[in-house]
Amino acid sequence: MPCTTILAGKKATADGATLVARNEDFGHAFNPKRFIVVTPDKQPREYQSVTNQLKLSLPDNPQRYTAVPEIPTVAKKMGIWGEAGINAANVTMSATETSTTNPRVLGIDPLVKKGIGEEDFVTIVLPYIHSAREGVQLLGQYLEKYGTYESNGVAFSDRDEVWYMETIGGHHWAAQRIPDDCYVVAPNWFAITAFDFQSSDTMASADLEQMITENYLNIDGGTNYNLRHIFGSHNDSDYRYNIPRQWYIQKLFNPTDIEQPDNPDLPFARQPEHLLTIEDVKYALSSRYQHTPYDPYSDLGTDAQRHAFRPIGFQRNSEMHILQIRSDVDEKLAGICWLALGPNAYNALAPFYTNVLDTPAEYRDTAEHFNIKNMYWLSHALATIGDDHPKRYEAAIEEMKQNTIAAGRNVLRATDQAAAGLTGTDLQKKLAAANAETAAKAHELGMKCLGSMVETGSLRIRLNY
Repeated sequence: MPCTTILAGKKATADGATLVARNEDFGHAFNPKRFIVVTPDKQPREYQSVTNQLKLSLPDNPQRYTAVPEIPTVAKKMGIWGEAGINAANVTMSATETSTTNPRVLGIDPLVKKGIGEEDFVTIVLPYIHSAREGVQLLGQYLEKYGTYESNGVAFSDRDEVWYMETIGGHHWAAQRIPDDCYVVAPNWFAITAFDFQSSDTMASADLEQMITENYLNIDGGTNYNLRHIFGSHNDSDYRYNIPRQWYIQKLFNPTDIEQPDNPDLPFARQPEHLLTIEDVKYALSSRYQHTPYDPYSDLGTDAQRHAFRPIGFQRNSEMHILQIRSDVDEKLAGICWLALGPNAYNALAPFYTNVLDTPAEYRDTAEHFNIKNMYWLSHALATIGDDHPKRYEAAIEEMKQNTIAAGRNVLRATDQAAAGLTGTDLQKKLAAANAETAAKAHELGMKCLGSMVETGSLRIRLNY
């Protein structure tokens, strides 16, 4: 199972922005991804999935949106898998965090082989919503009508709200608004805990509470509903694959709390001990249990400890996105997709305006096989060299990461000021130029890092005399 999700409300971040972030991970090392804009004329009206050939008629009023889909050659075999984006209304969607449902639930509401799933979600929902709540409601309608063939978590946000939605069995779902001053970590298992069906900050399929009651699903008893206990898995694999990731990120954001990496009752939403930044989220989603015995690169623990838990940043990361809706700028500048392609321990994060009609070639034109011009493949080159001697190349990787974010922030700062009074074509040109500058700088810094690693490593090769 892949992916790790981090969400943050507007009072939990240093700049007052809402954040939806996720690692998209894959079943093996290579899953080339690209960053694109889908304009209304390119959005399908008659949609058909590749996974199960499900056909849907979509509305005729789509908005422009960004996405991080499969490359064209792969999409023909697997489908679109849009994964994440921000639409013209500054609403974000990230789909999905692959999750788990226990057999008690699946016996009541089996998964639907011909239903909808991760391949479809962004394409059939994001172009048609104008708020995070609308996103939950529209996807909920699709789930109830068509069902789903997998268990998933899906995130939505706008300038004011962040929502996390989890599918339950074939047709049911629940969603909770993240408190403004809290963050959430979701690591491939059912995340939502305490749930109040009467709250304005929750939504669910109409008969979900009835299903719990009639089928004796509330193992805690009474009318207090812990959805993780009721619907989630309780497998041995959760203790090495899922729970430690939630533990470690909560340890980063709440360092004074003492928890254990095998605690299955870690809270769903928490107030961080410091206001969160883009850099905090990038570090967390690239992490591997640094400064603990569980770090695969560390000398602190035993070999068994170093391989005990599934890392957050590892070789199967396809991309990482942080979808940021800012509140301190005009709406036309508010949506930013921070993006890093390839293995997160060895890539750098760059910010892109989403109110644009196209994306930079370094991130858009990813090839199926190695091409050093693509940010996806450049990141894999860095990972391939760096993994063999991580300490040797640590300084070069850290310098690249820091300088790439700094360069991107500098471009945003200058462009926010220069574009404040622009509209129409002038605005589009300014934002496209800013994105192009950011991409070119990210690629330049990646190549500089690669060169440094080659020059350093060449002096240490064993074939010497």
